[in-house]
Amino acid sequence: MKIAVLGAGAWGTALAWHAAQLHSVRLWARDAALVQSLRSTRTNGRYLPGVLLPESVDVTDSLAHAVAAADLIVLATPMAGLRSMTQALAGQSVLTEGGRDAPPVIWLCKGLEAGSGLLPHQVVAQAWPGIGAGALSGPSFAQEVAAGLPVALTVASSDDRVGHRCVEAFHHHAARIYRSTDVVGVEVGGALKNIMAIATGLSDGMKLGLNARAALLTRGLAEIVRYGTALGARPETFMGLAGVGDLVLTCTGDLSRNRTVGLRLAGGESLGQIVASLGHVAEGVACCRAVRDSARQLGVEMPITDAVGSVLFDAVAPREALVALLAREPRDEYRGSPTDTQG
Repeated sequence: MKIAVLGAGAWGTALAWHAAQLHSVRLWARDAALVQSLRSTRTNGRYLPGVLLPESVDVTDSLAHAVAAADLIVLATPMAGLRSMTQALAGQSVLTEGGRDAPPVIWLCKGLEAGSGLLPHQVVAQAWPGIGAGALSGPSFAQEVAAGLPVALTVASSDDRVGHRCVEAFHHHAARIYRSTDVVGVEVGGALKNIMAIATGLSDGMKLGLNARAALLTRGLAEIVRYGTALGARPETFMGLAGVGDLVLTCTGDLSRNRTVGLRLAGGESLGQIVASLGHVAEGVACCRAVRDSARQLGVEMPITDAVGSVLFDAVAPREALVALLAREPRDEYRGSPTDTQG
């Protein structure tokens, strides 16, 4: 099987490493200097240090070469680059040479598009109408995947061909891939867990204890379910890998960039300082603004998201945001159906 991975960040590099254990892989990066470094050292010192890429991984800065004769294309760009990357792919005539159908496309990014508030599958549908596509998500740190440690992920698509092709590509060695048709649920779970990770980072940074962390995880999951079901997701999706699985990992794991943002905000650093020094994208920051705006339009109550947004964008001190969160009126834990928009 021939797999094109577009984007040589930490996750793209890790997935290329994993796929290359069984398949032919081409790894594309826009930065020619990074491509040259990867070719000469076989390591990605910028994003995934210490991981040796197999010689069989063909590293390139030519998009046409990367996707030529590919059986599956993996978009490993941040959410902010998804639309432009998909549009660039749609214009690649090499994908349909000889009358062949364009290969399925899956994406790894998690979030909502800034400005439009669209989920990834909506962005892809606009940028490349009719393409078979899906989201690959779930609890996964790139460093562990590239170390060959066990991981379980979910691929979500309304096209059976996409799900089966993704399983064929990545369900081997220490990785298990499960299929789902709930694209909205899988994408919402992957996006909003990053906001909750910032919240738990803030809590942990203020040394509020494990009880507070457990409460944030639980009520954070309730927010994710409310928001997701308001968009048409199935509630049971949030009990799976792309829901509670990804939430627990990102909110408690020391490798979580979004949790790190919360920890450092609680320590007194500015958001600008933190983002500039991370070296990686923390998707929860941009996602929080988009979700906060979208939830208000939907009439979905999101108190934790609002609290995180007030710290990120409204210059509210972390402890002040916490006080406002604790001052909310008492209520029943469960109110009506799982799709109840009030929490």
